[in-house]
Amino acid sequence: MYKTTPKVDIAFKKIFGVEENKDLLISLINSIVSEEDAVEDLTILNPYNAKNFRNDKLSILDIKALGKNGKRFNIEIQVTDQADYDKRALYYWAKLYTEQLQESGEYSNLNKAIGIHILNFLSVTENKKYHNVFHITEKESGVRYFNDLELHTIELKKFPPSESKEINDLVSKINDALDIWLAFLTRHDLLNKDNLPEVLNKKHLKKALRVLETMNFTEEERGAYEDHLKWLRMEASILKKFYQDGKEEGREEGEKKGIEK
Repeated sequence: MYKTTPKVDIAFKKIFGVEENKDLLISLINSIVSEEDAVEDLTILNPYNAKNFRNDKLSILDIKALGKNGKRFNIEIQVTDQADYDKRALYYWAKLYTEQLQESGEYSNLNKAIGIHILNFLSVTENKKYHNVFHITEKESGVRYFNDLELHTIELKKFPPSESKEINDLVSKINDALDIWLAFLTRHDLLNKDNLPEVLNKKHLKKALRVLETMNFTEEERGAYEDHLKWLRMEASILKKFYQDGKEEGREEGEKKGIEK
């Protein structure tokens, strides 16, 4: 139904990184963080500006926000897999945290900083969870001591269904508010803002779909968007080929072993 995909970072920031859609950003953040870190209001520290990405070919367009309680948030959507992303994520968190010191001057005034990384690729391969939360804990006891550090990874590739054309398959996977936002990011093509199933019939989702439907790009933005979209399509083709090659290799190996037996 919509030609634009919110997974592309430029579109993502035009949806969540502008003042008039601040309620959408608050809803997204609160679907990810704990109740303790939930925000009632926030200030977007780097509102969307077309000039932001003029020299950022395939880099990250982030959204920085300051909660009413002083906590800081960095929300990023990464289109393609790039080397050492884990190190980069930690570096961005460090910058978000230390930036406060320039303003406050006292260590005691530093507030918690939370990094949220929405990834269009598999990163945490050790488990099947699409949402992982990382803290610093003591090795043996698991006690948390450095409470100001928190990093979230959300892997879109782990959120099913990816290929299904039936909205009922999507609805069956919705369990919480974050699932609703992932449905928007991954399967917006199945969603009609005027005819949503009950579990998806939420005001923030309807607004996001409306924003996506009416989104306009400048000529420069359109060019950047298309470049990022090409990478998404190319990545999908490469992954599909690897999967098919793997299946064929496995089939041939199975036949070989069968003949030997």
